[in-house]
Amino acid sequence: MENNKISVGLDVGTTKIVAMIGRKNEYGKAEILGIGRAKSLGVHRGVVNNITQTIQSIQQAVQEAEAESGVKIEEVTVGIAGQHIRSLQHSDYITRANSEVVIDEEDIDRLINQVHKLVMLPGEEIIHVLPQEYKIDGQAEIKEPIGMYGGRLEANFHVVVGQVSSIRNIGRCVKSSGLELEGITLEPLASANAVLSQEEKEAGVALIDIGGGTTDLAVFKDGIIRHTAVIPFGGNVITEDIKEGCSIIEKQAELLKIKFGSAWPGENKDNEIVSIPGLRGREPKEITLKNLSKIIHARVVEIVEQVYVEIKNYGHEEQKKKLIAGIVLTGGGAQLKHLKQLVEYITGMDTRIGFPNEHLAGDSDEEIASPLYATAVGLVMDGLKRQERKRIEKAEAEEIKEELEAPSLKIEEEPIVPPRKERRSFLDKLTERVKDFLDNAE
Repeated sequence: MENNKISVGLDVGTTKIVAMIGRKNEYGKAEILGIGRAKSLGVHRGVVNNITQTIQSIQQAVQEAEAESGVKIEEVTVGIAGQHIRSLQHSDYITRANSEVVIDEEDIDRLINQVHKLVMLPGEEIIHVLPQEYKIDGQAEIKEPIGMYGGRLEANFHVVVGQVSSIRNIGRCVKSSGLELEGITLEPLASANAVLSQEEKEAGVALIDIGGGTTDLAVFKDGIIRHTAVIPFGGNVITEDIKEGCSIIEKQAELLKIKFGSAWPGENKDNEIVSIPGLRGREPKEITLKNLSKIIHARVVEIVEQVYVEIKNYGHEEQKKKLIAGIVLTGGGAQLKHLKQLVEYITGMDTRIGFPNEHLAGDSDEEIASPLYATAVGLVMDGLKRQERKRIEKAEAEEIKEELEAPSLKIEEEPIVPPRKERRSFLDKLTERVKDFLDNAE
C-alpha cells in the first residue's frame, strides 16, 4: 500500500485522543482504514497542561490505529482548539503602483501579509487570515479580484487568533511521540468540512461542535467562513454538575448522562428512578430522572445561550446575514437526548445533528459515522487535500522542468507561463514554523 496516499488525523481533545487513518477510494470518498482512541489525561479545555500524559495518550491511540490498519504512522494532521482561540473582523487595503496592470496573486499576498502585521496581545499569534470579500476602487462584493484592473484593493478579513505557546505545546507532544507534523488545522473548520454540505455553507449555517472541554462554533454564509468562536464549556461541565448535584463519583455521573440523560425535563415522569450502587458498603442512591434532566437542562441552556450570543455577534439577525440552513450540532455532546429540540426552542432556528458520513466511503463502520468522530474525519480529509495539492504542484513543476530541458525546434517559442500556484494557507506556514521551532529547541 502506498504510504503517500494515506492521511492520518490526530484529534487531541479534552476527553479523548483519536488517531484516524484514511485514504481516498476510487470514488473520491474517504475510506477509513483504522482508528485508535485513548483517554486524554493531559488536556484541559482543549489546551495541553501535562505534556508527558498527553504524549502517552497520543502513542496509545496511534498504536491502536496502526494495529487495526496494519499501516505505520509517520505524519499526522493535528487539530487545534481550546479556549485561547478567538476571532475578529478586520478591513485593510493596499494602493497599487500601476492600475494599468491586472491584479495578480502577489497583490493579494501583499494584502494578506499586511493583515499579519496587526498588533496582537502578548503571546498571541494570527493563525488564519480568511478573506471575506474584496473591493476594487470602491466597487464592493467582489469574490475573486484576480485578473481585474484597479488602483486600490481592499478586503474584509476574518482573522483567527490563538496562543502561540499552546500551539507549540501540541507540536511538541506530536514530535515527542515520534511523529512528524504534516499540518495544523483549526478544529471547527475540520468538523465543518466533515459534516456540512456545500449547499448549507452557501445558504448560511452555524456549526456547533460540543466536545468534552469546549464548544466550537463556525458560521458560514455564501460558502465562506464568517465567524469562529470557542466557548470554554462542554460535556465535562454537565458531568461535573451531575456529580455535584447527585453526590456521586464522576464515572457514575458520566454513565448516567449517557444512558438516561435528557436535555428536556418535561420528558421524564416523576416516578422514574435510577438506583446507583453506593461506595464500598454504603446504601445505594436513588436518583429521579426528572432531577437528572433538570441538572442537565440548566447547564445545556447556558451553553446554548452563549453560542447564540456568538451567532448574534456575527449579525444573524440582519436580513443579508440570515442563516437559512440554521444550526448543525456535532461532537460527542450532540448525542444528548432531546438536545436538537432544546436548541430549536432557544434559538428558533432549524437544527439537525451532523454525522460525518457525507464524505465517507459507503461501507464505513457505523461507529466512525458518529458525531463523536466528526473532527477526526475532517482532519483526515484535510490531510488528503493537502497531499493532493502537493502532488499537483510537484507534477506541474516537473512538467515545466521537462519543457525547459526539451530541445527547442522553433526559435519563436511561446514563453512558458508557470502554472498558477495555489496560495499556501498561513497554517501551512505556521506548521513549518512550529517544525523549525521544535527542531531548534532540541
